Amino acid sequence: MSISKTALAAAIAAALSPLVHAQSQPAAQAAGEQQLAPVVVTATRTARTVDDTLAPVTVLRRADIERSQATSVPELLRGLPGVSFAANGGAGKNTSLFLRGTESDHTLVLIDGLKAGSATSGGFNWQDLPVEQIDRIEIVRGPRSSLYGSEAIGGVIQIFTRRGNGEPRFNAALAGGNDNTYQASAGVSGGDADKWFSLNVAKQHTSGFNACKGRPGAGCFVTEPDEDAYRNTSVSARGGVRFAERFELEANILSGEGTTEFDGSSQNSAENRETAMGARFSSAFTDYWKLSASTGSTETNNRNYYNGAYRTRFDTRRATSTLQNDFTLGKHSVLTLGLDNQRDNVGSTTAYAVQSRDNTGVFGQWQGDYGRHGLQASLRRDDNSQYGAKNTGGLAWGWGLLESLRVTASYGTAFKAPTFNELYFPGFGNANLRPESSKSFELGLDGKLEQTRWGAHVFRTDIKDLIGNDASFMPANIDKARIVGIETTASTRFGNAELGGSLTWLDPENRSSGANEGNVLPRRSQVTGRVDFDYIWGAWRFGTTLSGEGKRYDDLANSKKLGGFALLDLRGEYQLARDWRVQGKVGNVLDKQYETVQWYNQPGINWLLTLRYQPK
Repeated sequence: MSISKTALAAAIAAALSPLVHAQSQPAAQAAGEQQLAPVVVTATRTARTVDDTLAPVTVLRRADIERSQATSVPELLRGLPGVSFAANGGAGKNTSLFLRGTESDHTLVLIDGLKAGSATSGGFNWQDLPVEQIDRIEIVRGPRSSLYGSEAIGGVIQIFTRRGNGEPRFNAALAGGNDNTYQASAGVSGGDADKWFSLNVAKQHTSGFNACKGRPGAGCFVTEPDEDAYRNTSVSARGGVRFAERFELEANILSGEGTTEFDGSSQNSAENRETAMGARFSSAFTDYWKLSASTGSTETNNRNYYNGAYRTRFDTRRATSTLQNDFTLGKHSVLTLGLDNQRDNVGSTTAYAVQSRDNTGVFGQWQGDYGRHGLQASLRRDDNSQYGAKNTGGLAWGWGLLESLRVTASYGTAFKAPTFNELYFPGFGNANLRPESSKSFELGLDGKLEQTRWGAHVFRTDIKDLIGNDASFMPANIDKARIVGIETTASTRFGNAELGGSLTWLDPENRSSGANEGNVLPRRSQVTGRVDFDYIWGAWRFGTTLSGEGKRYDDLANSKKLGGFALLDLRGEYQLARDWRVQGKVGNVLDKQYETVQWYNQPGINWLLTLRYQPK
């Protein structure tokens, strides 16, 4: 396995100071303050601290997001453990996420607990998710179908919208940068233990750069050396009340609309809208029984144009409802029993033979903590109107060898349901497709000592019944893959400084019979790494991020090689007054030219200046 020198340098740097682990904290905290592990809910569908969770989890909170000065979710997550992206150009262009080397539709995306993504393509529009609306992100690596059903082969990423607390307050930010980029956001929020609310709006625009350097017969199949602009408008609202001490009711909505220009011979602009809307009720009826119920829907609306003329439409809607019971069994264990219902609907200018399907999932989970040992077991059965029943399970064990050292081991099965495009697209779909399925093994070692935390995880995932094209170019369950990987993470704090890093090595092997057997799965980098450093000096904060990726291939035959790369970003901010900050960043300082998809350009050196008002 070989990688470019620049990517190797980034990987070595990450290994020497192995990104911030799940327990990341802003470096502005006072020296010597205890670093507390955050509470997460995605890994088990129940509230657990990261230290008690048996799955590898990375958490980014609002302070981390603002500190990074990222303008998009792909930029924010780039280089995190197990995370890799492939993008067809710059801001707003189609972007795929590969978690632990699995397919781009093998990661389940939740928005405030609601399943998101397109039922036709199976993907999620990462490029259109506005960072100004996000309060927290939880990334759980490893299979979770035994809790969530389809798609959670590589893991689960949950996005939580902003939630208010404290006295009612107003916040705002205004930013400008290269390529006629500007951003503006404003919001109001507040709350206490019994009530909370948050309302936020945001706007983003950039003239962009030439997304594709293609030509007839290659890339985007046209030569259009022009600027490909992008704009996004979003709004989110979240509010809730707690009453009679044991009852809680909350509602939320997130809507973002992105319009992007790109190079193409039949379509060259698109409008994409993502909407998530839901409501949740929970009650701790007794000290031993908690009931929660939720309902909501996510919608993906896509409109495509050519030179301003309307061409195609793809709309999908996922309506979901959940009933979950958590029973505390004495001091040492929790039993969770639940029921999920999901209905997918498709509306399109394309005439799909079937336009809806239903899925009912029944799941159970047991968690136990006995001294230095932690156990977790989960089972789920999904019954789908299209492909029938599918059973999945998971088992995890943790052993605290010492107060500061823990070993974990886990096994899980998962699956991915075929999309409406694969099943019913006219002239292409195969209604007899089965779900893709997987089994995964993992062994981990995690440690902590005062302000230093580290972890190393080895895993293997075998996937069968992958949907590929048969001899007649029709979709069929004919492909297989085996992914072996190692993830290392570490972070430390000393004085007013914080240093962290991660290094991920993957061997994503195509196990399908035929000419491509033994090749590397396309668009996966086999080595990714990242190092972050932040330092506080009085009213100043300085930071840098070094991220790198090894080579990748853009095709199944491994004939189209894309070189590795390393990116250096610099950032800083100054506290003008108690509630005012000015921030600035320079991305890709060395102006590295690179591709994650062949023929498609990525941003060169770029800058952004932000004025932020955030009451303490």
